[in-house]
Amino acid sequence: MKRVTLLAVLAILVVIPGMVFAQTENHVEFGPFADYFRLDQNNVTNFVGVGGRIGVYVNPYTSIEAEMAYDFARNNSFTTNNGLTTSFATTRLRPLTGLFGPKFQFSKGHFDAFATGKAGFVHFSNTCRDCIGFVGAVNGITDGDTRFALYPGVGLEGFWGPFGLRFDVGDQIYFLNGAQNNLRMTFGPHFRF
Repeated sequence: MKRVTLLAVLAILVVIPGMVFAQTENHVEFGPFADYFRLDQNNVTNFVGVGGRIGVYVNPYTSIEAEMAYDFARNNSFTTNNGLTTSFATTRLRPLTGLFGPKFQFSKGHFDAFATGKAGFVHFSNTCRDCIGFVGAVNGITDGDTRFALYPGVGLEGFWGPFGLRFDVGDQIYFLNGAQNNLRMTFGPHFRF
């Protein structure tokens, strides 16, 4: 009985991907992107980074995507307790984001609009040199932390054969004492085959 179950599971794992690929004209999309992440906390910090994504189509209008983005370290400023002076601290705060979820296309052509909803994590990494007074100033994030994240977004993409360009914008929400909303935009080349 165990062998029959094992063979049935293996058969399903082999047959299902073939059925998925047989349903769609384009099977896979992938590409690098430039990432803009606006961390909206006590003070606003704009991060710029790079990332990549890959998506597998389950039907002509729906794909399942996975993406990861790394934003480069930023110097941050903070105001001291007297409210008059601003100091700069090299905190080297760096977000790393990993998201997974569906993308729904509204049309099939050279230019497409889409909506996406993804779940995953955002990890805030920090190495702090001479940043006395800054640790903990952004609701505990600067201590280094990983948080559950959601990303609802919309976008546009245009394809010329297998090559295209993609732009999307959305709200990268992570949870720390409630939902924390942050603007996120990505832009880059995309390949479809």
